[in-house]
Amino acid sequence: MIGEWGDGSQEEVAPSGGRRGFLKTSAAVAAGAGLFTVGPGAAPGLAGERGGGERPPKDSGRPGRRYIIRGGAVMSMDSRVGDFAMADVLVEGKKIVDVRPGIRAAGADVIDARGRIVMPGFVDTHHHQFETALRGTLANAVLFDDHSGSPSAVPNYADYVLKRFAPVYRPQDVHINVLFSGLAQLDAGVTTVLDTSQIHHSPQHSDASIQALTDSGRRSVLQYCEGDLRAESRYPEDARRIRHQWFSSDDQLVSMAMGGEFYSSDEELYSKAWKTGRELGLQIAAHVVSGSGVRPVVDAFAKGTAGSGKDLGVGSDTLFFHMTGVSDTAWKRFRDAGVQVSMAFPIEMAMRHGTPPILKMQELGMQPSLSSDVETTMAPDPFTLMRSALTMQRMLVNEMILEQGDFTPPNQWPTPAKGTPELLTVRDVLRFATLNGAEHLRLGGKAGSLTPGKEADIVLLDATALNVTPLNNVPGTVVSLMDRTNVETVIVAGKVRKWKGSLVDVDMNGLRRELEASRDHLFSAAGVKQDLFG
Repeated sequence: MIGEWGDGSQEEVAPSGGRRGFLKTSAAVAAGAGLFTVGPGAAPGLAGERGGGERPPKDSGRPGRRYIIRGGAVMSMDSRVGDFAMADVLVEGKKIVDVRPGIRAAGADVIDARGRIVMPGFVDTHHHQFETALRGTLANAVLFDDHSGSPSAVPNYADYVLKRFAPVYRPQDVHINVLFSGLAQLDAGVTTVLDTSQIHHSPQHSDASIQALTDSGRRSVLQYCEGDLRAESRYPEDARRIRHQWFSSDDQLVSMAMGGEFYSSDEELYSKAWKTGRELGLQIAAHVVSGSGVRPVVDAFAKGTAGSGKDLGVGSDTLFFHMTGVSDTAWKRFRDAGVQVSMAFPIEMAMRHGTPPILKMQELGMQPSLSSDVETTMAPDPFTLMRSALTMQRMLVNEMILEQGDFTPPNQWPTPAKGTPELLTVRDVLRFATLNGAEHLRLGGKAGSLTPGKEADIVLLDATALNVTPLNNVPGTVVSLMDRTNVETVIVAGKVRKWKGSLVDVDMNGLRRELEASRDHLFSAAGVKQDLFG
């Protein structure tokens, strides 16, 4: 259950009982002064505990293996659990067992979290991971060619990525791009992703993409999308094989969603995709973007009259990206139907997708999740996403409030008029980036908060680093001050994947060479000249 917008702490809300503030008044938390000054020595431990040193817990994530993350500033994103200036998190196997100060667990290994912020891993609900080798190539680009002849129009995303580069991807290119992207985001604390995989040219491309998601060791959702629709693509029919072969169990780290794009003119194709996805019990995800010409189709989906049979509509199984250029009527119907919305604030602002519709969502009592979209244009780390969401919304609302006055004393600093949207807080965007993301991917029962019984997707953020110390406010520090260099330790389903600043068991040099070789092939095969200063 999600709290209502504007209550100041809209994490998971207990059916009854009050909220607990960040600083506990218990005697246990009074000891939290040690959080702010970290001295030498082993972790604060109890009798019978092991570790707290330079190595991660042995066999983390395996059944029966226990360890304690001890002494950190714990921000659970679950009001039933609360937040603690100093507390412990007990993990057994892949699940969180307990979150509170002074946990005793004889025989458990210890992770010293003093001076660290302990919180849920971040969730990215829309990321085109196959494009990793093309990072930064379209830093100036807009989405489509506007025929201005400007550096934003040529090259543009649709012509270069989708029409020139994507068709020359081989299965091995798909694998290294998706794998490298997954590891890079894991390094930044993003423990869950929806991979918007518009590269399914053949079953071999599909299998390479899924294998890469598996190899990354990250919680991932494959969004099975069309590729270039060559004869051997088998989209969307191959969804049945993929579901049976790769996703026969719902209790695994990698799962599946159906791509239901309707920006093409092939009504029969997207109709078949939506119906196939629903027959398989899959979430349906698609782009809704200003400038793509899909507004009439979007309105038809809102009415339940879309598709070749005029019988397709939306529901709680639907996740839309961007949601720009949508009519008020469609917005209300989508809200009522339980549609989820993923917003990529930096990309939407930079690439002319339209203004991110955060104010419309607030008006309707809806909340987004956050997504990185494309690395061709912007960094995919969660700190960029959160700060972009916060500053963009506050810019719009702050200007709205200032213009309610006349810029002249005594009306130069007006009180916000009734009906003015609330300013987003750092807590709001943290929720967008964690709990909302998990909920929007149907993973709220497994991830998104530090809740006993959920799987242990956890990040430890260094609050003693030069860019953030001294620690005065946990959510403010994470959103307003931190960057990916503060991500010290990353855990997925109980398994330590990053330890003290370095990914575990990853040959980054070998993978980088493989990615560079893929890049060279893609540019050559696409007939695009590499230009480091273009």
